Amino acid sequence: MKLDDVQRIAHLSRLELSQKEAEAVLPQLQAVFSLVEEMQAVNTEGLEPLAHPILFLRELAQPLRADEVTESDQRTENMQSAPAQQDGYFLVPKVIE
Repeated sequence: MKLDDVQRIAHLSRLELSQKEAEAVLPQLQAVFSLVEEMQAVNTEGLEPLAHPILFLRELAQPLRADEVTESDQRTENMQSAPAQQDGYFLVPKVIE
C-alpha cells in the first residue's frame, strides 16, 4: 500500500485528507491489511462457520444470571415524590402536539 492508495480510499470514502494526515494513516492501513492477509492465510478448509463466536467460547463467556425477581414492588414509595399521578403512573406535561 502506498500514499496514493490512501488518497484514493479517502476520495472513495468522501474524506478530505491532507498530505500529513494521509502519511499518518498509511501505517495504520498497512497494519490492517497485514492482519487481513494473515487471517486469510489460515487454512479453514473443513471447518464449519460459527453462528456466533461466543458459541465457541461458551466456557469463557460471562454466564447469564437467572431471570429472577430480586426487587420488591416499591411503586407506592416511588409515587410519593410525583407532583402529579394517576392510576399509579407519573403524569407529565404534553410536549408534542
